[in-house]
Amino acid sequence: MTVRWGVIGTGGIARTFVGDCTAAGVVFTAVGSRTQESADAFAAEHGIPHAHGSYEDLVADDEVDAVYVATPHSRHAQDALLAIAAGKHVLVEKAFTITADEARTVVDAARRADVAVMEAMWTRFLPQMTMIRELVAEGRIGRPRLVEATHHQALPDDPTHRLNDPALGGGAILDLGVYPISFAIDVLGAPTAVAAAGTLSDQGVDTQMGIVMTHEGGTQSTVHFALDVRSPNTASIIGEDGRIDVDATWYTPTTWRLRDRDGAVVEEFDGREELSGYAHEVRAFEAMVASGDHEGGAMDPEETVVVMAAMDEARRQVGVRYAADSASSTVG
Repeated sequence: MTVRWGVIGTGGIARTFVGDCTAAGVVFTAVGSRTQESADAFAAEHGIPHAHGSYEDLVADDEVDAVYVATPHSRHAQDALLAIAAGKHVLVEKAFTITADEARTVVDAARRADVAVMEAMWTRFLPQMTMIRELVAEGRIGRPRLVEATHHQALPDDPTHRLNDPALGGGAILDLGVYPISFAIDVLGAPTAVAAAGTLSDQGVDTQMGIVMTHEGGTQSTVHFALDVRSPNTASIIGEDGRIDVDATWYTPTTWRLRDRDGAVVEEFDGREELSGYAHEVRAFEAMVASGDHEGGAMDPEETVVVMAAMDEARRQVGVRYAADSASSTVG
């Protein structure tokens, strides 16, 4: 079946996503913005036939089967619930919501409406990550003991920019930290304990944070992220019999090497020809819609809730508070 997509939001990530997916043959039929002018400009830029001047009109469009939510973090839950109430399948940009409580509300609403919902953690769907998952499952590095990953970028320091505004879910953790945290949970499972330390901006959001998570069986992950410095952004999965080293930039199409216990290269892969790769997650989502099975897969909704709970606890320890925080879930 052909899934017809609508887009909520016309910012930078929406442009990148639609451009990449259109090139791969994904069908976009409508876009919605808070202003008609913005919707019209986006539709003209990407050849989308229908432009709506409100999100309500977008989700009411009968020619839309699934909605991609690309608004700021602070609106993710609200906009996802709007689409779900209209009977649309929903792909929500990461971070999925502000809190685990919001994530649980969205996931439960989708179940009741019998529509698919998924976090747009595109990294999990890249061929390189599928292969890495298989190597770990096959025991090629023995029992995994440690995951290490970083995500550092030098981003705008304007205090009014959404990345620095607590009212919009600003800070490093929701934009950058979600990648290595999700990666660690993908490999090692849900954390049983979280220990975090970080630095806050004058606006009260995290500029940097380091987290150590303990997972089942005493395995650990160490992640660090920051929005005001750059680093190579590499990752490793270290096992009792070897390790997998993922090169810069690990969360995009890149190269990796499987090494034995002595560090010798056993196998390697180069995925850089993928260029961007957002279409992988869309095709996986469309397959989920077509099958009618809305659970499981590389980014299961229940695991998204686990990721959000880990971030809630890290934020609590560091002192990052958002308006959505009231009775957020915690771990550890």
